[in-house]
Amino acid sequence: MTETTYTASRATVAGPQRPPGKARRTGRGARHPEGRTPRGRSWRHSPLQRMTPWLFLAAPLALLITFTYVPVASMVSYSFTDWDGVSPDRNATGVDNYVQIFTRPELFRVFFVSGYYLAASVLQIAVALYFATVLSFDLRFRNFFKGILFFPYLINGVAIGFVFLYFFQDGGTLDSVLARLGVGTDHAWLGDPTSANVSLAGVSVWRFTGLNFVLFLGAIQSIPGELYEAAELDGAGKWQQFRHIIAPSIRPVLSLSIILAISGSLSVFEIPYIMTGGATGTSTFVIQTVKLAFQFNKTGLASAAAVVLLAIILLITWIQRRLVPDDKVDLV
Repeated sequence: MTETTYTASRATVAGPQRPPGKARRTGRGARHPEGRTPRGRSWRHSPLQRMTPWLFLAAPLALLITFTYVPVASMVSYSFTDWDGVSPDRNATGVDNYVQIFTRPELFRVFFVSGYYLAASVLQIAVALYFATVLSFDLRFRNFFKGILFFPYLINGVAIGFVFLYFFQDGGTLDSVLARLGVGTDHAWLGDPTSANVSLAGVSVWRFTGLNFVLFLGAIQSIPGELYEAAELDGAGKWQQFRHIIAPSIRPVLSLSIILAISGSLSVFEIPYIMTGGATGTSTFVIQTVKLAFQFNKTGLASAAAVVLLAIILLITWIQRRLVPDDKVDLV
């Protein structure tokens, strides 16, 4: 028998030869006849896994819809009626409530009162930015001063209202301090619209400066220290460091503070309500809305005022976002 005949006979007995590298697999790791390993359906692709995020979101979404979106929708519907808040009867009035808000002087006057608080917000942002910049550098007792600046924000607004009510009253703390300094005054600080609104706006500066201070301080301290070292090596002073390093870095936080200042100046309530009750020309937009709803039983008109306030805040926020977009700052 020749060698060729012997080799052919072995191939016939052994069966078809497998290609090199294709070893036969047996047992648990055997391949599927079509070349795929049999495997059960993964839990990751099961319907329960796809529903899991919605199950976690169900409770918060239900609360959000029930206590936010449904009341807002109801408020908008009330704003087109003359509902008094008690009677089941609601007569449609169209846009008459909105026309009254912008045409009746006693209702439109609250926008001018908000100007005092807007000016106070500008002052408090400037003060907070100054102290945040100063205390971000190595300064003696800086932690002590940080606590002093932030402490007023931790106090309850009602307590602040009562404290400053005694502070500004006739013969109160302010008059006593001025008398010891030789400055005699018989001025009623909360007696006329101008001084009353200036005094109340000053209280808001004292209270909310700490919030802006913490926001600015956190943004400034997130700046890498190498930038300050490089600036000092180049001979840059504190003003140059603030202008070219700090100011560009805190732009998003400054933008947030501006939005909070504008919305806060339009929605001031607790301090003027406690100190003056909205008397002597100190009624704010929210105080007026509360009085319309619960004192004069004009829930429809109050709802229209609330819708106007919401629309103004959203519009200002949109304009601010367009004018000062939150661009990513890269200083490194």
